[in-house]
Amino acid sequence: MKELLKQKLNKLFQEQRFAVIATQGKNEPYTNLVSFLVNENLEKIYFPTSKKTQKFKNLSENSRISILIDNRGNKPTDIKNAMAVTATGLTREKQDEKIIKLFLKKHPYLEDFINSSDCAMIEISIEKYFIVDNFQNVRTVNL
Repeated sequence: MKELLKQKLNKLFQEQRFAVIATQGKNEPYTNLVSFLVNENLEKIYFPTSKKTQKFKNLSENSRISILIDNRGNKPTDIKNAMAVTATGLTREKQDEKIIKLFLKKHPYLEDFINSSDCAMIEISIEKYFIVDNFQNVRTVNL
């Protein structure tokens, strides 16, 4: 990945707190808003979820996922200025104290949730990024 593009992605991922994930149930896709963390080399994305949720059930049955991270401000200028990144990959549950500490550094308001007994940290191993900016400038980056 080119260094300038990597810097743009890192900036977006550090500034944004929330993303939309898409999982697949038996008969239909399912989307959710999640808090997230991306590792330094942009190969992994993490988000917590309760094990009692539909998204966790879907991921238990089908580990494929899509995640959308963007910086839109819901303004007309977004058509030219916003950046949207879709990442696709495979998930697994990953309980790791280092990841939890990094996640809580970005999202300290989720400490009680993260420490609850039914919370699972989900790791996405990224296969591909689809990057859209300047309205129709689309790039695909395979990892």
